[in-house]
Amino acid sequence: MEQEASLRSFGRYAAPGILGQVGISCYILADTFFVSRGTGATGLAALNIALPLYNLMNGIGLMIGVGSATHFTICRAQGQQKEADRAFTHAAGLGLMAGLFFLLLGVLAAGPLARLLGTDAETFPLTSIYLRTLLCFGPFFIMNNVLLAFVRNDGGPSRAMCGMIIGSLSNVVMDYVFIFPLGMGMFGAALATGVSPIISMLILSGHLRSPARGFHLLRTRLHLYLLPALCTPGLPSLISELSSGVVLLLFNQVLLRLAGNTGVAAYGIVANLALVAAAVFTGLSTGVQPLVSHSSGTGESASLRRLFRYGIVTAIAIATVLFTVVFVFAGPIAAVFNSTGDPVLAGYAVTGLRIYFLGFWCAGLNIVCAAFFSASGRSGQGFAISLLRGVIFIPPVLLALTAFADVNGVWATFPTVEALVAVLTLVCLSRTFRRS
Repeated sequence: MEQEASLRSFGRYAAPGILGQVGISCYILADTFFVSRGTGATGLAALNIALPLYNLMNGIGLMIGVGSATHFTICRAQGQQKEADRAFTHAAGLGLMAGLFFLLLGVLAAGPLARLLGTDAETFPLTSIYLRTLLCFGPFFIMNNVLLAFVRNDGGPSRAMCGMIIGSLSNVVMDYVFIFPLGMGMFGAALATGVSPIISMLILSGHLRSPARGFHLLRTRLHLYLLPALCTPGLPSLISELSSGVVLLLFNQVLLRLAGNTGVAAYGIVANLALVAAAVFTGLSTGVQPLVSHSSGTGESASLRRLFRYGIVTAIAIATVLFTVVFVFAGPIAAVFNSTGDPVLAGYAVTGLRIYFLGFWCAGLNIVCAAFFSASGRSGQGFAISLLRGVIFIPPVLLALTAFADVNGVWATFPTVEALVAVLTLVCLSRTFRRS
């Protein structure tokens, strides 16, 4: 890893992180496209109802992977190799246990979970099939996130990117094959998504065979006292994923009341495209996390400031491009996922895309700052930002806006929440820079 936090080293880590996370988010985007073509608006609504469980599973994998890999990087920067190996050993053990928990949920509780998420008689069968299949691959999803984080932090950002992108491309191909030629419907969509992390792990396994790798398994018991140090740096990643799940869950419930399954299907289009947009910022923050952690571990405050400037400027530029593309092409984008040409669905989706994507200027700032704080040893501040934008502000803002603006109030909730949190984030940043 380059110790100099130059623009070149920033790009070397940020670009693979962004591309890789976009690749991972294409798991669900591919499902959205092929499910909308294969099962119509009902399948699209069922998929959207199931997504909060995927967010939870992915978030726990990111928390364990990113958190433990951050601790690993700081330990290596300080010359503590045994402690670095202990971090990887504990991450592998925790990831396996969490994955087995989700597998059991899929086998034993897919039906109750589908009802808990708000299905009706029309969407319940498809949602329960999707959940049961997806959750059974829980160990692979979580262990893939752990390996991705450690390979990236061990000087292999390009290999991590390749694992994510090849896994995602395989998902797209399998989605088509399973849903159309083989006629497997929702089960095929979930199966294709579940196999993708296995392919990604096969790509990552090349790093494990390298004699130069910096992490190894130790013979040791799991020590509970290490959990805060391993998981706390990854909490913003978990909260970010949970926020997506909370938003999906609450918005689905409100839209069912205001606009029925058509409204939920429209939100399925908006939410899945927003998932890809959010993945860009998550990829940016996780991509540069090794550099931030290394600079923090060695006390290079000038490098930290330079990395922060690069991150914020990049986030604002990305948000500008995303909003411009979505605003101009909202109609054609919605039409891609509207296989029946439903004009009501199209109207909801086009308006929703244009309002919702206003929030990514502030969301980019919040995501990058939360990750930067956590990677530089200020986990409390990162956690607070993530908690405010992902959990605390959403319910009251959603209720207030929908009382006055109906369905448009649902779309406006995301940009409003992100703007409120951005004000608090800037205050926090100002105090932090004054102290340092």
